[in-house]
Amino acid sequence: FFSKPYILKVHLSSRLPKAFVFFKHCLLFSTNDTIIVKQWKPPLKKGLADVVTPLWRLSYDEQLELKQKHQQRILAQLSGHLSGDFQSQSSSSFRDKISFPVLPILPSPVRNGYRNKSTFAVNRGVDGNPKTVGYYVGTGKEGKIICKHKLVARCYQDFIRLSSLEPCLLFHTGGHWREVTVRTNTEGHTMAIVYFHPQTLTWEEIAVHKADLVDYFTQGPGSVCQLDSLFFQESTMTRCTHEESPFQLLHGQPHLYEEVLGFKFHISADAFFQVNQAAAEVLYGTVRQLCVPNPEEGGRRAKVGGTLLDVCCGTGAIGIIISPRVDRIIGIELTEQAVEDARYNAAVNNILNCEFIPGKAEEVLPGLMSQLSSAGGGLTAVVNPARAGLHHKVVRALRNQTAIRRLIYVSCKPDGEAMRNFVELCSSTRPHRPSLSVDMFPHTPHCELVLLFER
Repeated sequence: FFSKPYILKVHLSSRLPKAFVFFKHCLLFSTNDTIIVKQWKPPLKKGLADVVTPLWRLSYDEQLELKQKHQQRILAQLSGHLSGDFQSQSSSSFRDKISFPVLPILPSPVRNGYRNKSTFAVNRGVDGNPKTVGYYVGTGKEGKIICKHKLVARCYQDFIRLSSLEPCLLFHTGGHWREVTVRTNTEGHTMAIVYFHPQTLTWEEIAVHKADLVDYFTQGPGSVCQLDSLFFQESTMTRCTHEESPFQLLHGQPHLYEEVLGFKFHISADAFFQVNQAAAEVLYGTVRQLCVPNPEEGGRRAKVGGTLLDVCCGTGAIGIIISPRVDRIIGIELTEQAVEDARYNAAVNNILNCEFIPGKAEEVLPGLMSQLSSAGGGLTAVVNPARAGLHHKVVRALRNQTAIRRLIYVSCKPDGEAMRNFVELCSSTRPHRPSLSVDMFPHTPHCELVLLFER
């Protein structure tokens, strides 16, 4: 299924440069504004498409070529950091500055309608209606969202326009109805999560509106969505976890289920799961090969053994997929609900060698490293952090644990904070091997970069 993985091989050292942060901004566009867009003049319509789906004019091969060049620029920056030649990151001849080859990006098996999760905001639309459900120009998913997601968003918009409650556009100006998140799996099962600001409403008053919401999506016009799960979260914050404000199951099943590389995973309301399931199989299969470089022996899979440390493990997908080939899996994850999902996923797949620990990686790792060091045996680490990258204490703990001979870093934003992590983990000595990227997000400039670090 997968060709032999090609990787960037570097060596661990002790560099610790300063961090840097990036920001972005955008504005709202509705899922119901298709007719309005068609009425606009062609230049304006095309301009909107350029913002919402910046690669819409390109064929998929051209998109991959563009992403390939972007990865080359990023890795030229890394080469520049390692060599001390900081002009590499701005040079027009960046290919000549890369100290290792960059292999062709692995394409996504699915290119359109691949997102299994979409979040639609509530705000003032192009027609001025404040009860508009849609997405912000600059972050929109047009061309990437499956029709079922847009159907739920349209029904939610119809519901809040019928409601006596106002939308919550800004927390300090009042209002209640906020965004809606829609999750689906490959079998078409659908989960909707409605976010709500309680303001000064009593529990009894909120209960009435929750009942109206359930009735609308189960007995009313919204029943066309055929929701398998309907969740409701009351929150006075922009984002909060299940522990801070529980997701209330109003209707249906508490989880969705998805299969990846023959393993079954259940997904709760706020758990992280890759938005492109087909491309996730490519990514996880590649990571598995990097962790177990010689899986075939005598015509069958060989168990390499040792321990895999899965940092930022989410619902445990990477560790569980690799578990048959190693002796032990230890996953670390910040979100308690995701840890519960990971434990359940291990059990439902009859995986007995997985342990999942809740908490911040920078707090859990130092003590865990001491235990692993005394236990002995081979140790491999996989890190798959969010865009903010790894905390410097996590990098230090991983770098200082000499038992870790191999570390796989998966980054969805390698030109951000992850670059600092790369430099912290690298030394400039010895030749480097090729790097590998996976296109998880067709029609966007983004892709996943997978790097292997070895001592």
